[in-house]
Amino acid sequence: MAGSGIVPGTGRIGLRLHSLAGFLLTALVITTFYYLSGDSTGPILEDETKKGECSFMADDFACEKFGRKEFKYQHWRWQPHDCDLPRFNATALLNRLRGKRLVFVGDSLNKNQWISMVCLLESSIPPSLKSNTWKGSLITFEAFEYNATIDFYWEPLLVESNCDDPVSHHVLDRIVRIEAIEKHARHWTDADILVFDSFMWWLQPEMTLLWGSFESSDAIYKKVGKRLRVYEMALRTWSDWLDIHINRTNTKLFFMSLSPYHKMAEDWGSSSGQNCYNETEPISEEGYRGSSTDRGMMNMAEAAIRELEGRGLKVQYLNITQLSDYRKDAHPSIYRRHWEAPSKKQLADPRSYSDCVHWCLPGVPDVWNQILYAYVMFDTR
Repeated sequence: MAGSGIVPGTGRIGLRLHSLAGFLLTALVITTFYYLSGDSTGPILEDETKKGECSFMADDFACEKFGRKEFKYQHWRWQPHDCDLPRFNATALLNRLRGKRLVFVGDSLNKNQWISMVCLLESSIPPSLKSNTWKGSLITFEAFEYNATIDFYWEPLLVESNCDDPVSHHVLDRIVRIEAIEKHARHWTDADILVFDSFMWWLQPEMTLLWGSFESSDAIYKKVGKRLRVYEMALRTWSDWLDIHINRTNTKLFFMSLSPYHKMAEDWGSSSGQNCYNETEPISEEGYRGSSTDRGMMNMAEAAIRELEGRGLKVQYLNITQLSDYRKDAHPSIYRRHWEAPSKKQLADPRSYSDCVHWCLPGVPDVWNQILYAYVMFDTR
C-alpha cells in the first residue's frame, strides 16, 4: 500500500451525476473504489490555491492546530473505479446556491460535514462579504454577494429530546418526544436543500420515550430497550413531517448514512484495547467493514426513504459508510479541543480520551461534500 499509494475498497453508493461534463447518470449502483495518495491524484478543490486556512474552523476538528504533526490523512483521495467525481468548484457551487438556503440538520458529525462545506466555500469569498452567526441551535454562514446561506441546525435525534441544547446535551438518560418534531422543523421549513443525519445518538442500549410535553404532569414516560423500533418511530415522525410540509418541486433532500468510528483496533487486526490513537494509514483490507457499522439501523433509514419515495417524495441517500470505514487514520484522536481537560490518568493513556468518532479537517468529510456537490451541481431532476 505505501509503495503504490493505493488502498482498494468496495462499496454500495447512490451516485447520480448529470452529464454536463461527461459524468454518468445511473440508478443506485454497485461499484468498487480505491484510495489514492495525494501524490497520485488531483485535489478535491478545482482551484487548490484557494484552499487556505479556514477562518471558520471549529476546534473540535482542527487537528493541526492542536498538535497533529503528520498530515498524510489530508491527502488521500477517494476514487470510484467507474467514474471520476468532479472537482469541487466553490464559485460554481455558490452560484448554484445563489438566493438559496442549504441546511445541514443533525448531530456533531453533520456539524463536522457542515464545517467542511463552509471551509471549502469560504476561502473564495472576501472577508467583508461573509459572516457566521450562532443563534440557539442554528448556526448560519452567509455569503452576502450570493444571498446564500449554509446553515447547521443541532437536532441529534431528529425528534425533540432532552439533548436539544446545542452546548449542554451530554445527558446519560436520553428522553425523546417520539412524535414531536415541529420545534425543530420550523427552523428549516424554507430550506432549498436539506442534508440530514441521525445515527450516532441512537446507539444506546435503551432510551426513554415521552408522549406529551416535558412540562406536563400528565406526560407518559416509557423506557424502551428495542433500539431499532425506537429509531423506526422517530423516522416515521420525520417522514410524516416531510410528506406534509416539504415542497416537492423546489426542495432537494439528502440523508447521510452512518459515519463509522474506530474504537476497536481488533476490527482491523491490531491489538485488543487499541483504537485510532497513533494510526497514520488507512485500512488496506479490501471489503473491510468494522463493527461500528450498524446494518440494522442503515436498513431502517433506507426503508424510510423508500417509503417516502412511494409517497412521491425523493430523498437521496448518500452512503458514505464504507468509504469512511477505511479511514482509521483520519480521526482527531487527542488532537482537538476537549470539553473537559484530560486528567493525569488519561494523559498517561492517550487512548482513553481519543476521539475516534469525529474527523479531522481537512479530511474525510471533504469527500462526503464532494459527492454532495456532484448531486447538487449535476443531478437536475
